[in-house]
Amino acid sequence: MEEREELTEERILEMLDNRQFKELKEELENNMYPVDLAEILEEFEQKQLVMVFRLLAKEEAAETFTYMNSDMREILINALTDSELEEVMEEMYLDDTVDVLEEMPANVVDRLLMATDEEKRAQINQLLQYPEDSAGSVMNVDYIALSQEMTVEDAIMKIRQVGLNRETIYTCYVTEKRRLIGVVDIKDLLTTGESRTIDEIMDTNMLYAQTTDDQEEVARMITKYGLIALPIVDHEHCMVGIVTVDDAMLVLQEEETEDISIMAGVAPNEESYFGTTVYEHVKSRLPWLLFLMLSATVTQMIMNSYEAALAVMPQLAGFIPMLTGTGGNCGSQSSTLVIRGLAIGEIEFRDLFKVIWKEVRIAVCISIILAVVNGTRILIMGQGDAMMAFTIGVTMACTVIIAKVVGCTLPLVAKKVGLDPAIMATPLISTLVDISTISVYFAIVSFVFRL
Repeated sequence: MEEREELTEERILEMLDNRQFKELKEELENNMYPVDLAEILEEFEQKQLVMVFRLLAKEEAAETFTYMNSDMREILINALTDSELEEVMEEMYLDDTVDVLEEMPANVVDRLLMATDEEKRAQINQLLQYPEDSAGSVMNVDYIALSQEMTVEDAIMKIRQVGLNRETIYTCYVTEKRRLIGVVDIKDLLTTGESRTIDEIMDTNMLYAQTTDDQEEVARMITKYGLIALPIVDHEHCMVGIVTVDDAMLVLQEEETEDISIMAGVAPNEESYFGTTVYEHVKSRLPWLLFLMLSATVTQMIMNSYEAALAVMPQLAGFIPMLTGTGGNCGSQSSTLVIRGLAIGEIEFRDLFKVIWKEVRIAVCISIILAVVNGTRILIMGQGDAMMAFTIGVTMACTVIIAKVVGCTLPLVAKKVGLDPAIMATPLISTLVDISTISVYFAIVSFVFRL
């Protein structure tokens, strides 16, 4: 049996150039996942992008469209006819449609809405009204609702009738006058007698979230309990939608990307690295850099106040980078671990003193080892006498303890007052630790050497 050639970017372009449209259509349908195709199409020119997209079947086209970046989507929207655009919109799940609309310019949104039917347009408008980071903004209103009076046979029949247009059929929801009263797994329906009623097999002890709940908390609930989907209810406990596991994964990915950006002192940006302009990169990075640069003025002022000490013992200045660098690294280690613990729900604010006590014990052990190693290095390299080695060792110990306490405390405090713990990450903690280190260093030096 002849082995098919892998469908790569070069292979697709070659088939387009040779006008092998029928063969390409078959290979796209049988040998390419939509997410992989969307990634390949990022490198295509506009004409080639539109040609490949038009070869896709409706379902594959809609799914590939959801994986594309906003620039690619806008190109296609402007290139497709109204009927082609309508076909794509019909095949897309509602939550994916809302995600696309939130990224598009107003004139493009108007055209997309015109390509949807009146019922779907009303549902889209409803979802767009929920707060940006809420469960309601990421939920899908397409789910399978059953009544408790139904028999298993009736329920299976309904799933066959409407399941094709639902994002998931593995969990069905039992409602009474739209109020959520239970859930039923497809496994239970397929492995029980057809004459039994839904009331007999449904599980009334179910997990759910409200439309106004934070989307990250909902995503973590889905992950924690291993759910395929989580029902979303309004303030009257009426079911309005579901958040599926794939949506939860995207939410967590976005939140982690945002935290990483903030920890690096960069304003979060939803666009890709190459999809962001130089101006946007500058705008997102400059505020933190300006703040940190100006905050370093405090360190400079402290050092200026000890000019006399530095004039008497110039070698003191040589130890400053090592002390501040070590302090910043220690603080960053603690803050990173605490932020991770907060993110996965392992650490809460009530654990503040428990965390501080643990970090202090860790800091004592680390500081002793670092102080001994550094003191030995000073003596071996001839950078000072035993008194200087002792002084730097004591400063090192104090610096490590302060850095560990600051690094573990600030994220917890930030969480308590409603800020993102990632704000209290490497850049800010390093600045605070630098100020503390310089102050402690010169205070100890002044005391020991009577400067």
